[in-house]
Amino acid sequence: MAAPLEFYFDFSSPYGYLGSTRIDSLASRFGRETLWRPILLGLVFKVTGGRPLPELPLKGDYARRDMARFARLWKVPFRVPSKFPIATQAPARAFYWVADRDLALAKGLAQALYRAYMAEDRDISNPEVTAQVAQSCGVEAQGLLAALGDPAVKDRPRAETRAALDRGVFGSPFVIVDGEPFWGADRFDQLERWLATGGW
Repeated sequence: MAAPLEFYFDFSSPYGYLGSTRIDSLASRFGRETLWRPILLGLVFKVTGGRPLPELPLKGDYARRDMARFARLWKVPFRVPSKFPIATQAPARAFYWVADRDLALAKGLAQALYRAYMAEDRDISNPEVTAQVAQSCGVEAQGLLAALGDPAVKDRPRAETRAALDRGVFGSPFVIVDGEPFWGADRFDQLERWLATGGW
């Protein structure tokens, strides 16, 4: 069986959100599964020297326009959140805690968390909000909130980010397929061609 597409993303990344709306359908067209792997861009930036887009002169203003234009192109509901960017430890911890129990549910939770932040302007950096979104997906909210304080759960996103960095991941979204890296939702056309042709 063909290897899955490894989909790395940060919950504060609008481009990651856009990628999340297409990665599964893209993979399934070529008989592939996807592995969703949230990372923490704050840790990535410490290695790369990067900064959040809103902090960058000129580029930040352009990015806000580009994100909205990209969302219109793909017909994805989106508005730049009023609090942007955010720390994404709570949603990332929630994802991995759920994933250890039910991968399909974790993926649905990730999609719901992204929609809550990027389309509904809900602050998922707040553990209570993350738990509310999780409850709407069928996750028991109080159990999740208790788990978010567990040291092993707290360290999991950091460990996953360190592992991602070791593989060369430096942004969101970032897809690795058969060892080939693709950075950015705007590379999904290339990703699709790679899957169709086996590379070039």
